[in-house]
Amino acid sequence: MSDPIFKKVDYTLGGLMSDIYLGRIGLPDIQRPFVWEAAQVRDLFDSMYKGYPVGYLMLWENGSAENSRNIGVDGKQMSPSLLVVDGQQRLTSLYAVLNGVPVMGANYTSERIYIAFNPLEERFAVRDAAVRQSKGFIPDISSLWDGNASIIRLGNQYLAELKATREVSAKDEEKIQDAIVRLHSLTSFPLTALQLNSDISEEAVAEVFVRINSKGEKLTQSDFILTLMSVFWDEGRAQLEQFCRDAQRPANDGTSPFNHFIKPSPDQLLRVGVIVAFKRSRLNIVYSILQGKNLRTQEFSQELRDDQFAKLKQAQERVLHIQYWHDFLRCIHQAGFRSSKMISSSYNMLYSYALYLIGRTEYGVDEFDLRQAMAQWFFMATLTGRYTGSAESTLDSDLASLRGVSDAKAFVGRLKNVCDRVLTNDFWTITLPGNLATSSADSPSNFAYEAALTLLEAPGLFSKSKVADALDPNLQANSSAIERHHLFPVDYLSKTLGISAPVQRNQIANYAYVEWGDDIRIGGQSPADYLPQIRQRVSSAELGRMYQYHALPKNWEQMRYQAFLEARRELMAKVIREGYQKLTGDSVADPDVEEVDIAALIASGESDAVEFKSTLRVNLHTGNTDPKMEHTVLKTLAGFLNSRGGTLIIGVADDGTPVGIERDNFPNEDAMSLHLVNIINARMEPQTMAALQIHYDDYEGSRVMVVNCRRSPKPVFLREGNRENFYVRGGPATGEFTNRQTQDYIKMWFDQ
Repeated sequence: MSDPIFKKVDYTLGGLMSDIYLGRIGLPDIQRPFVWEAAQVRDLFDSMYKGYPVGYLMLWENGSAENSRNIGVDGKQMSPSLLVVDGQQRLTSLYAVLNGVPVMGANYTSERIYIAFNPLEERFAVRDAAVRQSKGFIPDISSLWDGNASIIRLGNQYLAELKATREVSAKDEEKIQDAIVRLHSLTSFPLTALQLNSDISEEAVAEVFVRINSKGEKLTQSDFILTLMSVFWDEGRAQLEQFCRDAQRPANDGTSPFNHFIKPSPDQLLRVGVIVAFKRSRLNIVYSILQGKNLRTQEFSQELRDDQFAKLKQAQERVLHIQYWHDFLRCIHQAGFRSSKMISSSYNMLYSYALYLIGRTEYGVDEFDLRQAMAQWFFMATLTGRYTGSAESTLDSDLASLRGVSDAKAFVGRLKNVCDRVLTNDFWTITLPGNLATSSADSPSNFAYEAALTLLEAPGLFSKSKVADALDPNLQANSSAIERHHLFPVDYLSKTLGISAPVQRNQIANYAYVEWGDDIRIGGQSPADYLPQIRQRVSSAELGRMYQYHALPKNWEQMRYQAFLEARRELMAKVIREGYQKLTGDSVADPDVEEVDIAALIASGESDAVEFKSTLRVNLHTGNTDPKMEHTVLKTLAGFLNSRGGTLIIGVADDGTPVGIERDNFPNEDAMSLHLVNIINARMEPQTMAALQIHYDDYEGSRVMVVNCRRSPKPVFLREGNRENFYVRGGPATGEFTNRQTQDYIKMWFDQ
């Protein structure tokens, strides 16, 4: 039998605390941050107070403090010669409470641990508002070990305050004094440490750490890899931790990894680095690889270990690249997501980031194309819950599908091919409506619906404000103009229809983003009762578009509740599909013409979304074709395309008087449509037509051309001779921007 590499050393709690305070005992970097909950600290003190054993500690005799840090956040007086291998959570808890000092938590913030004690009941509690108000508790037991405090004086003060609220018998008074003295004497509590010899290597200590923590699955595979990093590449672990610390809050110079989507932890970013470096998601295999194990021969090699760590270093450099990080987050923004509240799974974020890095740094995919492809991928992954359940197996399959990919075009094509295979017509029409039959606000399909409303720039129901504004954390106030409300009110469902089960009342198909306003009191009214009052806020044309965006069937207010839910789920699925199609650049069906009352639209007058033109090409004053007429039409279309979209109606005068398309002297409507398409293709980019739809309608006995414009995904310039001019719609007019204004607008409007 080999000689043991440790010895048993007995301590008292007070002796250990003194050694920590003086800096003789420190925390090695192979350990984890302080992650215990306050309730665990409470239970630790309760066990010690009752005299129960609290387990062995493990220390390592080491004269070098090069790779160690001290417990707590206060400075120490000497370099540690004993490092904690196992027991950090217990020692940090005890030190923080006995000395009343804050600790650095897992979220990299400094915070105090407050434990209260009821001497009469001999009960510990985590301090909260109720405990603070109760005179039965000592609200912070740290005061018992304050060097400037007298235990007798503290006991007398506690008794005086308690007697002011209740009667205290002599027996109770004696019990209280005994309990306080007993708690104070915990500094004599015996603790045993197994002390590792000073002559063993850091690698051996890391192995011990992994072995003693692997029982009962106390640690994850990422913890084991972080342990190896502490031994063989401590700088890399420090970089991970610093990046995650910086992600907690924005920096003054704007270079922080801070964002509203995810506050990553070191093990999460480690996982991304492992995927990029080794194209594997299973960390147990990667742990063996980083140890230098040849998976084929099962033998270990230092040379192989060094090679594998070199790969991880190169990958981590990309993972922590601040430009790559924020460019990837723009993909999520482009997919319609606005904050962490819309992220159903951190794996969707992490695995998508890994694929983004592979595409950008290994296949050289153009940033514009990559952003569009990854936005599409993230939308698909969220909607389908791709990386939930067997997340590692799914990612391994995705990584395997890239092995035959040789260039940027093939990489993007492979991602889009997967999306097409997953999002079949059956998924949109059968699976998705079924997934929407839930009351869970955290449902991936609900987040996808919100993202689709953002992508489609939908206003709130009966509102001028955008749904996107209500979802954007940068724009949220204490009370938003648009909020998520029940369409069939809870009181109406329970009191009138007898539907009291929350799972039925809170179906996501019963919610919409609306602007009720303080002047609207829905109460227990039925939709048929409250809708007429609210509907007056918008025109008939606006109402038709809002009903489409918010997936409301015709006459929904008259429908039975269950029938309404079923019909709305199908329409919500269509809205989600339309939002996704906008990401892919596929044609998106515009609102049915029947849904838009052309007379009501014209009656509402010209606005930022509506423009009238008497003719397409004929000057009514001269009776001849005039290029200036065509130019004003194209300028209006460009303005709509570069802003939020809109509707151009040709054949109507500025005051809404019908003129009719016959004044343009085209032989038929097809010829008029072809002429418009030709001048658009000649003066703008050909792909501009993908954002336009042309149809014809009747208005007061005349025929008019209606051109519906969606917001263009790219800036649209109008060629005028040798120049290309940029127009934007603002109010009921279209304005031309200067070069500087154009650059600023494109950066703000399209690059976001």
